[in-house]
Amino acid sequence: MTSCRFCGHPLKHTLVDLGLSPLANAYVRTDQADLPDRFYPLHTMVCEQCKLMQVLDYEKPEVIFSDYLYFSSFSDQWLKQCCHYAETMIERFGLSSESLVIEVASNDGYLLQFFKEKGIRVLGVEPSDKVAEVAISKGVPTDIAFFGRDTARRLRDQGIQADHMAANNVVAHVPDINDFVGGFQILLKADAVATFEFSHSMNLIVENQFDFIYHEHFSYLTLGFAQRLFAASGLRVFDVEKLPTHGGSLRLFVCHENARHAQTAAVDQVLEEEKAAGLDRMETYQGFTQRVEAIREQSMNYLQKAKAEGRKVGAYGAAAKGNTFLNYLQLTADHGLICCVADRNVHKQGRLMPGSRLPIVSPEELVAQLPDEVILLAWNMADEIMQQLRSLGYQGRFVQFLPSFLIH
Repeated sequence: MTSCRFCGHPLKHTLVDLGLSPLANAYVRTDQADLPDRFYPLHTMVCEQCKLMQVLDYEKPEVIFSDYLYFSSFSDQWLKQCCHYAETMIERFGLSSESLVIEVASNDGYLLQFFKEKGIRVLGVEPSDKVAEVAISKGVPTDIAFFGRDTARRLRDQGIQADHMAANNVVAHVPDINDFVGGFQILLKADAVATFEFSHSMNLIVENQFDFIYHEHFSYLTLGFAQRLFAASGLRVFDVEKLPTHGGSLRLFVCHENARHAQTAAVDQVLEEEKAAGLDRMETYQGFTQRVEAIREQSMNYLQKAKAEGRKVGAYGAAAKGNTFLNYLQLTADHGLICCVADRNVHKQGRLMPGSRLPIVSPEELVAQLPDEVILLAWNMADEIMQQLRSLGYQGRFVQFLPSFLIH
């Protein structure tokens, strides 16, 4: 029997089974279009002991991230938030030119570049060589490796320890979360702070955000679970902020157990919200599958009606969440329901969406195809996307199916 990746308790309870799906970031090159996709079960379970929601893993991280094409710098909104983050952390924790800021899963240097501009020393740790090379070209030093205790010890033995660490939207991406968190305990200086951002799984449950489930996301975290996770490695959550990103996220402020940072009232407030949402009770997770199935039926009915009425439909957002959604609908290019998927990421343009095989195009090409409607697959970036397409001359409607059905 499969056991929980945190506490080892046997897993018995299904949250939702989304069927077979390809790796969400396995974008298909046109010269490989004749090769079949590899599909894996996308099955999420809940541990009755620690309440960690987790996808059963069928593929190694080395395979998942070998051709990783997610580049954080293609979102203007995200870059603005990162600039603000850097300014805030520098002021709050007194970081200076003598300080070293380390980001784990530093991607293309999207965050560390703002610390570097302020004259602060930086180091990124990033497993994907493609995006790491972009960071290095920007002058952001990057260690190309998966992060965990071994990587942390290697860096520490080189005389490297952090005055501040950041881990944005990565803790969910590692199968061995105990090893991952243990690395921070090794690299953080005595009173240093690490921040962790992740999608708040309370929203996943309450708002039926099932498209955040994909193979690259091994775990789905609440604050209550995170406290147990960090405590197991001698770390302590002393503050938390709620963020609007990724459908609703948490930013945790974490330090060594005996560090000087006092716990804020915000921690107890979020814990109370999670308790009020019933996340400490197994019955809360029951019925999620039925709600997700209802969304699938509504979405397919809408798209089929649009086709029957002669409306041309495009989509925006060649991201993992969009692939989860399309593959759960079992929608393919052959159905003729969606003409293409637009994305600003030039590294994805010209490829095909895994599973659905919809062509990925630039925003300009999407507008040139004159769709009557654009489905917002990246609904968490709706405002930015709508503004961008309007500026390119798009005059049709915008539709989103999650977290609730809306026509803009």
